[in-house]
Amino acid sequence: MFINITDSKTADNKGSAGGLVNYLEKENRLDNAEHEYWFNQTDNRFAAYEVRQKIDSNAAKLGRNDAKFFLINISPSQKELNHLFAENNREQVKELLKGYAVLVMDEYAHNFNRPNIKDSNDLIWFAKLENHRYYSYDNKEVKQGLKKRGERKPGEQMHIQIIVSRKDASNTVKLSPMNNSRGRNVEHSKKMGEFDRVAFKQSGEHIFDQHFKFDRDLHDTMAYANVIKNGSLEQRRQMDILSKGEQFTPNKAHVKELAEGVTQQKFTTPQKMMASAGTTIGKFLDVLLEQAPIAAAPHPDRPKKKKKKGQGYSY
Repeated sequence: MFINITDSKTADNKGSAGGLVNYLEKENRLDNAEHEYWFNQTDNRFAAYEVRQKIDSNAAKLGRNDAKFFLINISPSQKELNHLFAENNREQVKELLKGYAVLVMDEYAHNFNRPNIKDSNDLIWFAKLENHRYYSYDNKEVKQGLKKRGERKPGEQMHIQIIVSRKDASNTVKLSPMNNSRGRNVEHSKKMGEFDRVAFKQSGEHIFDQHFKFDRDLHDTMAYANVIKNGSLEQRRQMDILSKGEQFTPNKAHVKELAEGVTQQKFTTPQKMMASAGTTIGKFLDVLLEQAPIAAAPHPDRPKKKKKKGQGYSY
């Protein structure tokens, strides 16, 4: 599951939302395209002009250079989409993803840790389901000359784009998912609302897995990807143990919980990691020992050559 929040440094979000709304209407302009309306937790038939008007009018006391809204992208993986399509037709999958988007926005609101911001009803937001994705300049296929920028990507690409207002539903509280204070700067958090983007993205995985009964492999989790890409040597070592031992334990959910603990640097050693789960590291270490290559033993009868002047020993 890929969930991304576009920040104000890369998005034109300091003025009207009209440009973004118009861009996200692109699939409705395709020939023979079935019209997709905007939706949120209250309705699923909002027109584009209603979205623009509501977002633009919910910006009280925001300055000229302040972000007025944010764009959230929710893109299920091919495995996740295949899981949904296994027992549902296309229209049913669309409705399932729309319902999932509401749950994600509940978590978005909850993540601010504000007393009056509890769920999606406390936000002003609108979402649009899209069926296609396109190659951009930074995709490796474009860089390698295999695809052209703007060319449609193959396969099932159903995803959701969400525009959420910077202000809450009362138009009195500023909410920024770009605030990284997480409680360290108390005064700043009171004004902006602390927001843990990593926790928010991981919650998207949890909701999908629980809501749709999806058995996610450790290698497909955000925790695993983060550690492999950005983790310390010790974190990668711990994740490697979990990865190799996952297939030998019936409780995969427990393994994924430990993996998230690894990303949060909760464990200083693999032993402490496993002890926290109320078990021992024995079986996991057995797996590693079974898979480890046996080093070649040194030849006992091979004599050492005499050291020549100006040279070290050679064998």
